[in-house]
Amino acid sequence: MIHYKTTAEVELMRESALLVSKTLAAVAAILKPGISTLEVDAFAEKFMVERGATPSFKNYKGYPFTCCISVNDAVVHGFPTDQPLKDGDIVSVDVGVYKNGFHGDSAYTFAIGNISPEVQQLLRVTKESLRLGIEKAVAGNRVGDVSFAVQDYAERKHKYGVVRELVGHGLGRRLHEDPQVPNYGKRGSGPKLNDGLVIAIEPMINMGVKEVFYDDDGWTVKTKDGKPAAHYEHTICVRRGKADVLSSFEEIEAAEKANPALFDAY
Repeated sequence: MIHYKTTAEVELMRESALLVSKTLAAVAAILKPGISTLEVDAFAEKFMVERGATPSFKNYKGYPFTCCISVNDAVVHGFPTDQPLKDGDIVSVDVGVYKNGFHGDSAYTFAIGNISPEVQQLLRVTKESLRLGIEKAVAGNRVGDVSFAVQDYAERKHKYGVVRELVGHGLGRRLHEDPQVPNYGKRGSGPKLNDGLVIAIEPMINMGVKEVFYDDDGWTVKTKDGKPAAHYEHTICVRRGKADVLSSFEEIEAAEKANPALFDAY
């Protein structure tokens, strides 16, 4: 069942989504070689709790951490560990918060130190595919229009692997609501997008093949060929004419540029 949000509910969701963005910006300020992803996870949890929110992911279906932190060939749902980050790593940080009865959800991929031109391109293309998907998230279109936009740019134009097993989703009082929002599909297919629908659009793009597997922890999804993957996500509300993006990358990008330990791939 698809739940449409009232204007007041959308504003509550915007507050949750923007807190996710602020959390990711705070994370961007501390990322550097030598820090562990467990330290990042603890920092993010403290940041959001101090601002009156609850981590959406912690204990969700048994997931034991606040953030999903996925390094290099880990696509999504990575377990934070005590392994220190090193120069050349790329790190997807996926965060959800629950506040005022609603969830917010967003993700961003950071580059630690120096990364190759090929990995820079992967990050740029994945981020741009998200923007192109959001362009199609307007009332009157269908989910397949969003899906096709992401796939067409990442897979057809740039020959990257678009993950099939994991998809974007509706969002609201529950972390995952209908409809599912794949990153691949046909234009004009799938559920119709109507005003007031809130969805998380989240391209998961592999440098190599699209196939993935689950690591031994049962959560971390990795690329089958061991090549890197990138992941970006926004919470958006479908509107007439233009989607309303409830989360924001603005503060994250500013923190990324200000941190000399991060490579600005854009």
